[in-house]
Amino acid sequence: MESVRKVEKVAKKRSAAVFEEGGDECAAGNEVQSMLEKFGADINKAMQVKQKHLECLTKSHMTGSQHKLEQLWSNYHGQRKKTTQQFSQRVSTAFQQWEAEAHRTEEQEEKLSTLFRQQQKVLQQARVAQNQKLKVVRELYDQFVKNMEEMEKSQSEFLQAAQEELKREMATLQKKLLMEAQQQEMATVRKSLQTMFF
Repeated sequence: MESVRKVEKVAKKRSAAVFEEGGDECAAGNEVQSMLEKFGADINKAMQVKQKHLECLTKSHMTGSQHKLEQLWSNYHGQRKKTTQQFSQRVSTAFQQWEAEAHRTEEQEEKLSTLFRQQQKVLQQARVAQNQKLKVVRELYDQFVKNMEEMEKSQSEFLQAAQEELKREMATLQKKLLMEAQQQEMATVRKSLQTMFF
């Protein structure tokens, strides 16, 4: 467009110069001006056609680009939605599995805790029973020692009494034997005397 304007300006200047040189050249100048104007109009028209063609190409290109962009965005959005759904599903499944495992673990812990409490109660009861049995055994031992001491004391007293009784019986027996011996001797003496005198 700028070049066409420059050409029109040059054509006007030249036509003005030709008009000044003389009337004979006026017709030729008008013809040249007419040709230049027609040439300018043709160029103008060609430029407008090219401009419209360029606008059409640009519009078509922009429409194609926009369509491609829309398609790319739609694909991206669809892929992102699909990926998000898959991720959400996987996370949900993993969370459900984790929750189930946590529930099972909690149940196992509760069972183990209950079993531990039961075993602890059984051990406590066994310890109490053992302590009671040890107490009974200790009491029996103490009673046995006491009985043995009392028995030894009683036996010692019995032996001492028996020894005293034996001593008394031995003394009595000695006296009796002595008296019998004396009596026998007396009888013998009497008999001897009787024999001697009678």
